[in-house]
Amino acid sequence: MVNYKDLGLVNTREMFAKAVEGGYAIPAFNFNNMEQLQAIIKAAATTKSPVILQVSKGARNYANATLLRYMAQGAVEYAKELGWENPQIVLHLDHGDTFEVCKSCIESGFSSVMIDGSHLPYEENIELTKKVVEYAHQFDVTVEGELGVLAGVEDEVSSDHHTYTNPEEVIDFATRTGCDSLAISIGTSHGAYKFTPEQCTIDPATGRMVPPPLAFDVLKAVEEKLPGFPIVLHGSSSVPQEEVETINKFGGALKAAIGIPEEWLREAAKSAVCKINIDSDSRLAMTAAVRQVFAEKPAEFDPRKYLGPARDNMEKLYRHKIENVLGSAGKA
Repeated sequence: MVNYKDLGLVNTREMFAKAVEGGYAIPAFNFNNMEQLQAIIKAAATTKSPVILQVSKGARNYANATLLRYMAQGAVEYAKELGWENPQIVLHLDHGDTFEVCKSCIESGFSSVMIDGSHLPYEENIELTKKVVEYAHQFDVTVEGELGVLAGVEDEVSSDHHTYTNPEEVIDFATRTGCDSLAISIGTSHGAYKFTPEQCTIDPATGRMVPPPLAFDVLKAVEEKLPGFPIVLHGSSSVPQEEVETINKFGGALKAAIGIPEEWLREAAKSAVCKINIDSDSRLAMTAAVRQVFAEKPAEFDPRKYLGPARDNMEKLYRHKIENVLGSAGKA
Protein backbone atom coordinates (compact mmCIF):
# COMPACT_ATOMS: atom_id res chain seq x y z
CA MET A 1 0.00 0.00 0.00
CA VAL A 2 1.43 3.38 -1.09
CA ASN A 3 -0.10 6.38 0.68
CA TYR A 4 -0.42 9.37 -1.63
CA LYS A 5 0.53 11.72 1.21
CA ASP A 6 3.98 10.11 1.29
CA LEU A 7 4.35 11.15 -2.36
CA GLY A 8 3.54 14.78 -1.52
CA LEU A 9 0.14 14.69 -3.23
CA VAL A 10 -3.18 16.05 -1.94
CA ASN A 11 -6.79 14.99 -2.48
CA THR A 12 -9.45 17.21 -4.04
CA ARG A 13 -11.59 18.04 -0.98
CA GLU A 14 -10.07 21.35 0.07
CA MET A 15 -9.28 22.64 -3.41
CA PHE A 16 -12.85 21.92 -4.58
CA ALA A 17 -14.36 23.71 -1.60
CA LYS A 18 -12.22 26.78 -2.35
CA ALA A 19 -13.06 26.63 -6.08
CA VAL A 20 -16.82 26.49 -5.47
CA GLU A 21 -16.56 29.41 -3.04
CA GLY A 22 -14.21 31.38 -5.30
CA GLY A 23 -16.03 30.90 -8.61
CA TYR A 24 -13.25 29.22 -10.56
CA ALA A 25 -12.45 25.67 -11.73
CA ILE A 26 -9.47 23.38 -11.14
CA PRO A 27 -7.77 22.17 -14.34
CA ALA A 28 -7.77 18.39 -14.76
CA PHE A 29 -5.20 17.67 -17.46
CA ASN A 30 -4.77 14.12 -18.77
CA PHE A 31 -1.24 12.90 -19.35
CA ASN A 32 0.41 9.84 -20.85
CA ASN A 33 4.13 10.64 -20.93
CA MET A 34 6.95 12.70 -19.47
CA GLU A 35 6.65 15.68 -21.81
CA GLN A 36 2.97 16.18 -20.99
CA LEU A 37 3.71 15.91 -17.27
CA GLN A 38 6.58 18.41 -17.48
CA ALA A 39 4.38 20.89 -19.33
CA ILE A 40 1.51 20.56 -16.86
CA ILE A 41 3.72 21.02 -13.80
CA LYS A 42 5.63 23.96 -15.26
CA ALA A 43 2.38 25.70 -16.22
CA ALA A 44 0.81 25.07 -12.80
CA ALA A 45 3.93 26.06 -10.87
CA THR A 46 4.44 29.22 -12.91
CA THR A 47 0.84 30.34 -12.47
CA LYS A 48 0.49 28.98 -8.90
CA SER A 49 -2.61 27.02 -9.85
CA PRO A 50 -3.79 23.87 -8.11
CA VAL A 51 -3.82 21.07 -10.66
CA ILE A 52 -5.16 17.56 -11.18
CA LEU A 53 -2.92 15.09 -13.00
CA GLN A 54 -5.45 12.86 -14.67
CA VAL A 55 -4.74 9.32 -15.83
CA SER A 56 -7.15 7.06 -17.69
CA LYS A 57 -7.05 3.29 -17.38
CA GLY A 58 -5.51 3.16 -20.84
CA ALA A 59 -2.86 5.73 -19.97
CA ARG A 60 -1.99 3.80 -16.82
CA ASN A 61 -1.47 0.66 -18.85
CA TYR A 62 0.60 2.62 -21.38
CA ALA A 63 2.86 4.37 -18.87
CA ASN A 64 3.05 1.50 -16.33
CA ALA A 65 1.48 1.78 -12.89
CA THR A 66 4.78 1.68 -11.00
CA LEU A 67 6.40 4.34 -13.15
CA LEU A 68 3.33 6.55 -12.74
CA ARG A 69 3.75 6.54 -8.98
CA TYR A 70 7.30 7.78 -9.23
CA MET A 71 6.38 10.26 -11.96
CA ALA A 72 3.77 11.77 -9.65
CA GLN A 73 6.26 11.96 -6.79
CA GLY A 74 8.80 13.49 -9.17
CA ALA A 75 6.21 16.01 -10.33
CA VAL A 76 5.85 17.30 -6.77
CA GLU A 77 9.60 17.67 -6.39
CA TYR A 78 9.88 19.34 -9.81
CA ALA A 79 7.19 21.84 -8.78
CA LYS A 80 9.22 22.70 -5.68
CA GLU A 81 12.35 23.18 -7.80
CA LEU A 82 10.34 25.67 -9.85
CA GLY A 83 9.62 27.70 -6.73
CA TRP A 84 6.22 26.32 -5.74
CA GLU A 85 6.79 25.76 -2.03
CA ASN A 86 3.58 23.87 -1.25
CA PRO A 87 2.38 22.23 -4.47
CA GLN A 88 -1.31 21.35 -4.63
CA ILE A 89 -1.16 18.40 -7.00
CA VAL A 90 -3.71 15.58 -7.26
CA LEU A 91 -3.15 12.24 -9.00
CA HIS A 92 -6.58 11.20 -10.25
CA LEU A 93 -7.95 8.13 -12.03
CA ASP A 94 -10.16 9.23 -14.93
CA HIS A 95 -13.08 6.96 -15.84
CA GLY A 96 -12.33 3.99 -13.64
CA ASP A 97 -14.89 1.40 -14.67
CA THR A 98 -14.53 -1.29 -12.00
CA PHE A 99 -14.01 -1.46 -8.25
CA GLU A 100 -10.81 -3.43 -8.84
CA VAL A 101 -9.22 -0.69 -11.00
CA CYS A 102 -10.09 1.97 -8.42
CA LYS A 103 -8.74 -0.17 -5.58
CA SER A 104 -5.50 -0.80 -7.46
CA CYS A 105 -5.02 2.93 -8.08
CA ILE A 106 -5.74 3.81 -4.44
CA GLU A 107 -3.18 1.24 -3.31
CA SER A 108 -0.54 2.57 -5.71
CA GLY A 109 -0.67 6.18 -4.55
CA PHE A 110 -3.57 7.90 -6.30
CA SER A 111 -5.16 10.62 -4.17
CA SER A 112 -8.46 10.70 -6.07
CA VAL A 113 -10.40 8.25 -8.25
CA MET A 114 -13.40 8.40 -10.51
CA ILE A 115 -15.76 5.46 -10.66
CA ASP A 116 -17.83 5.77 -13.81
CA GLY A 117 -20.97 3.70 -13.43
CA SER A 118 -22.98 5.96 -15.73
CA HIS A 119 -23.42 3.15 -18.26
CA LEU A 120 -25.15 1.00 -15.61
CA PRO A 121 -28.77 1.07 -14.46
CA TYR A 122 -29.26 3.74 -11.79
CA GLU A 123 -29.33 1.43 -8.77
CA GLU A 124 -26.27 -0.48 -9.95
CA ASN A 125 -24.41 2.81 -10.46
CA ILE A 126 -25.22 3.75 -6.86
CA GLU A 127 -24.12 0.36 -5.56
CA LEU A 128 -20.79 0.42 -7.40
CA THR A 129 -20.03 4.05 -6.54
CA LYS A 130 -20.84 3.49 -2.86
CA LYS A 131 -18.52 0.48 -2.75
CA VAL A 132 -15.64 2.53 -4.13
CA VAL A 133 -16.38 5.44 -1.78
CA GLU A 134 -16.39 3.21 1.29
CA TYR A 135 -13.01 1.73 0.35
CA ALA A 136 -11.41 5.02 -0.74
CA HIS A 137 -12.47 7.03 2.30
CA GLN A 138 -10.57 4.64 4.57
CA PHE A 139 -7.42 6.18 3.09
CA ASP A 140 -8.73 9.76 2.73
CA VAL A 141 -8.91 9.35 -1.05
CA THR A 142 -11.66 11.40 -2.71
CA VAL A 143 -14.13 9.90 -5.18
CA GLU A 144 -15.86 11.31 -8.24
CA GLY A 145 -19.08 9.68 -9.46
CA GLU A 146 -21.01 10.25 -12.68
CA LEU A 147 -24.66 10.68 -13.61
CA GLY A 148 -25.59 11.01 -17.27
CA VAL A 149 -23.78 9.81 -20.40
CA LEU A 150 -21.39 11.82 -22.59
CA ALA A 151 -21.13 11.15 -26.32
CA GLY A 152 -17.79 10.82 -28.11
CA VAL A 153 -14.68 8.67 -27.96
CA GLU A 154 -11.61 9.06 -25.75
CA ASP A 155 -9.37 6.13 -24.84
CA GLU A 156 -11.61 3.26 -23.73
CA VAL A 157 -14.65 5.52 -23.11
CA SER A 158 -17.10 5.54 -26.00
CA SER A 159 -20.73 6.42 -26.61
CA ASP A 160 -22.64 7.44 -29.73
CA HIS A 161 -25.14 9.55 -27.79
CA HIS A 162 -25.44 11.68 -24.69
CA THR A 163 -28.03 11.54 -21.95
CA TYR A 164 -28.43 14.67 -19.87
CA THR A 165 -28.13 14.27 -16.11
CA ASN A 166 -31.53 14.15 -14.40
CA PRO A 167 -31.45 16.85 -11.69
CA GLU A 168 -34.13 14.95 -9.76
CA GLU A 169 -31.66 12.12 -9.12
CA VAL A 170 -28.63 14.06 -7.88
CA ILE A 171 -29.60 14.45 -4.21
CA ASP A 172 -30.43 10.76 -3.91
CA PHE A 173 -27.25 9.73 -5.73
CA ALA A 174 -24.90 11.97 -3.76
CA THR A 175 -26.50 11.09 -0.43
CA ARG A 176 -26.59 7.35 -0.93
CA THR A 177 -23.12 7.00 -2.46
CA GLY A 178 -21.23 9.53 -0.32
CA CYS A 179 -19.21 10.65 -3.37
CA ASP A 180 -17.12 13.82 -3.04
CA SER A 181 -17.88 15.26 -6.48
CA LEU A 182 -20.25 14.52 -9.34
CA ALA A 183 -19.61 14.52 -13.08
CA ILE A 184 -22.74 15.54 -14.97
CA SER A 185 -23.79 15.59 -18.62
CA ILE A 186 -24.94 18.93 -20.05
CA GLY A 187 -23.86 18.45 -23.67
CA THR A 188 -20.06 18.33 -23.55
CA SER A 189 -18.49 15.40 -25.37
CA HIS A 190 -15.29 13.34 -25.41
CA GLY A 191 -12.61 13.58 -28.07
CA ALA A 192 -11.80 16.00 -30.90
CA TYR A 193 -14.91 15.11 -32.92
CA LYS A 194 -17.49 16.18 -30.37
CA PHE A 195 -20.24 17.09 -32.80
CA THR A 196 -21.25 16.26 -36.36
CA PRO A 197 -21.47 19.11 -38.91
CA GLU A 198 -25.23 18.56 -38.98
CA GLN A 199 -25.44 19.44 -35.26
CA CYS A 200 -23.61 22.74 -35.76
CA THR A 201 -24.33 26.17 -37.19
CA ILE A 202 -21.87 28.33 -39.14
CA ASP A 203 -20.55 31.57 -37.69
CA PRO A 204 -20.97 34.07 -40.57
CA ALA A 205 -18.02 36.17 -39.32
CA THR A 206 -15.46 33.36 -39.26
CA GLY A 207 -17.02 30.61 -41.37
CA ARG A 208 -16.31 28.14 -38.56
CA MET A 209 -18.74 25.65 -37.08
CA VAL A 210 -20.46 26.49 -33.80
CA PRO A 211 -21.63 23.52 -31.69
CA PRO A 212 -25.09 23.22 -30.16
CA PRO A 213 -25.40 25.14 -26.87
CA LEU A 214 -24.73 23.47 -23.54
CA ALA A 215 -27.69 22.74 -21.29
CA PHE A 216 -26.95 25.37 -18.66
CA ASP A 217 -30.52 24.93 -17.42
CA VAL A 218 -29.59 21.39 -16.35
CA LEU A 219 -26.48 22.70 -14.58
CA LYS A 220 -28.55 25.36 -12.79
CA ALA A 221 -31.11 22.77 -11.70
CA VAL A 222 -28.34 20.52 -10.35
CA GLU A 223 -26.87 23.47 -8.43
CA GLU A 224 -30.27 24.19 -6.90
CA LYS A 225 -30.63 20.56 -5.79
CA LEU A 226 -27.06 20.32 -4.45
CA PRO A 227 -25.98 23.84 -3.42
CA GLY A 228 -22.22 24.06 -2.94
CA PHE A 229 -21.59 20.47 -4.07
CA PRO A 230 -18.55 20.08 -6.40
CA ILE A 231 -19.62 19.48 -10.01
CA VAL A 232 -17.32 18.15 -12.76
CA LEU A 233 -17.44 18.64 -16.53
CA HIS A 234 -15.87 15.98 -18.74
CA GLY A 235 -15.25 16.33 -22.46
CA SER A 236 -14.38 20.02 -22.20
CA SER A 237 -11.56 20.46 -24.68
CA SER A 238 -12.04 23.45 -26.98
CA VAL A 239 -10.19 21.85 -29.95
CA PRO A 240 -8.16 25.00 -30.85
CA GLN A 241 -8.60 25.59 -34.54
CA GLU A 242 -5.07 26.97 -34.91
CA GLU A 243 -3.69 23.60 -33.79
CA VAL A 244 -6.06 21.74 -36.12
CA GLU A 245 -4.98 24.00 -38.99
CA THR A 246 -1.28 23.41 -38.24
CA ILE A 247 -1.82 19.66 -38.16
CA ASN A 248 -3.66 19.72 -41.49
CA LYS A 249 -1.13 22.12 -43.04
CA PHE A 250 1.69 19.68 -42.33
CA GLY A 251 0.07 16.49 -43.58
CA GLY A 252 -2.70 15.78 -41.08
CA ALA A 253 -6.28 14.91 -41.90
CA LEU A 254 -8.48 16.27 -39.11
CA LYS A 255 -11.81 17.06 -40.69
CA ALA A 256 -14.70 18.73 -38.86
CA ALA A 257 -12.88 18.64 -35.50
CA ILE A 258 -14.75 20.97 -33.15
CA GLY A 259 -14.81 21.54 -29.40
CA ILE A 260 -16.51 23.48 -26.62
CA PRO A 261 -16.18 27.29 -26.97
CA GLU A 262 -14.02 28.70 -24.22
CA GLU A 263 -16.54 31.38 -23.29
CA TRP A 264 -18.98 28.59 -22.34
CA LEU A 265 -16.31 27.03 -20.11
CA ARG A 266 -15.63 30.40 -18.47
CA GLU A 267 -19.31 30.63 -17.63
CA ALA A 268 -19.34 27.09 -16.23
CA ALA A 269 -16.22 27.76 -14.13
CA LYS A 270 -18.00 30.59 -12.32
CA SER A 271 -20.70 28.18 -11.16
CA ALA A 272 -20.46 25.09 -8.94
CA VAL A 273 -18.38 23.44 -11.68
CA CYS A 274 -15.04 23.20 -9.88
CA LYS A 275 -13.21 20.65 -12.08
CA ILE A 276 -12.98 20.83 -15.87
CA ASN A 277 -11.35 17.98 -17.79
CA ILE A 278 -9.08 18.73 -20.74
CA ASP A 279 -7.32 16.04 -22.77
CA SER A 280 -7.77 16.38 -26.54
CA ASP A 281 -6.45 19.95 -26.61
CA SER A 282 -3.03 18.88 -25.35
CA ARG A 283 -2.96 16.00 -27.82
CA LEU A 284 -3.61 18.47 -30.62
CA ALA A 285 -0.95 20.91 -29.36
CA MET A 286 1.59 18.10 -29.14
CA THR A 287 0.76 16.66 -32.55
CA ALA A 288 0.81 20.07 -34.24
CA ALA A 289 4.31 20.85 -32.96
CA VAL A 290 5.68 17.41 -33.87
CA ARG A 291 4.19 17.53 -37.38
CA GLN A 292 5.65 20.97 -37.99
CA VAL A 293 9.16 19.86 -37.00
CA PHE A 294 8.92 16.74 -39.17
CA ALA A 295 7.73 18.79 -42.15
CA GLU A 296 10.21 21.63 -41.82
CA LYS A 297 13.20 19.50 -40.73
CA PRO A 298 12.75 16.13 -42.43
CA ALA A 299 16.31 15.05 -41.55
CA GLU A 300 15.68 15.47 -37.80
CA PHE A 301 15.66 12.26 -35.77
CA ASP A 302 16.59 13.42 -32.26
CA PRO A 303 13.38 13.01 -30.18
CA ARG A 304 14.36 15.99 -28.04
CA LYS A 305 14.21 18.22 -31.11
CA TYR A 306 10.55 17.45 -31.78
CA LEU A 307 9.28 16.50 -28.33
CA GLY A 308 10.84 19.66 -26.87
CA PRO A 309 8.77 21.99 -29.07
CA ALA A 310 5.75 19.79 -28.39
CA ARG A 311 6.28 20.19 -24.65
CA ASP A 312 6.61 23.97 -25.02
CA ASN A 313 3.42 24.17 -27.08
CA MET A 314 1.50 22.16 -24.49
CA GLU A 315 2.79 24.35 -21.66
CA LYS A 316 1.55 27.42 -23.55
CA LEU A 317 -1.86 25.76 -23.92
CA TYR A 318 -2.06 24.78 -20.23
CA ARG A 319 -1.13 28.29 -19.10
CA HIS A 320 -3.79 29.76 -21.34
CA LYS A 321 -6.44 27.47 -19.88
CA ILE A 322 -5.39 28.27 -16.31
CA GLU A 323 -5.12 32.02 -16.76
CA ASN A 324 -7.79 32.84 -19.33
CA VAL A 325 -10.44 30.12 -19.10
CA LEU A 326 -10.64 28.42 -15.70
CA GLY A 327 -9.54 31.30 -13.49
CA SER A 328 -7.37 29.15 -11.21
CA ALA A 329 -4.13 31.15 -11.47
CA GLY A 330 -2.86 32.35 -8.11
CA LYS A 331 -5.26 30.10 -6.16
CA ALA A 332 -2.59 27.76 -4.76
